[in-house]
Amino acid sequence: MKTVYILNSEFMGQGNDELGHKLMGAFLKKVWSRKKKPHAIIFYNSAVKLLATGSMYLDALHGLHDSGVDLIACGTCIDFYALSDKVDVGRVSGMEEIVDLTQKADSVVTI
Repeated sequence: MKTVYILNSEFMGQGNDELGHKLMGAFLKKVWSRKKKPHAIIFYNSAVKLLATGSMYLDALHGLHDSGVDLIACGTCIDFYALSDKVDVGRVSGMEEIVDLTQKADSVVTI
């Protein structure tokens, strides 16, 4: 079963940004520690910042990547946030592949 997660913000939930950032970090670390991992995690909008140099969660993201989870950043979002030379983990792709991945997945979970 192929599960794809979509992260659309560097924060989890709405409200306090500091809390949302902390929750996102906890989420990524828990996903990393699980035996069953998603097939891919798609990052768009400000979530692409999580993949960039200086992100507080690169340890979990590198762990997920090393475990075979495909980490995919939206190219338009990377360009918008001027991060093309700062992506530390994962790869940059376009909306065509993102649509294909979500349509072929057995389950898509948006966080």
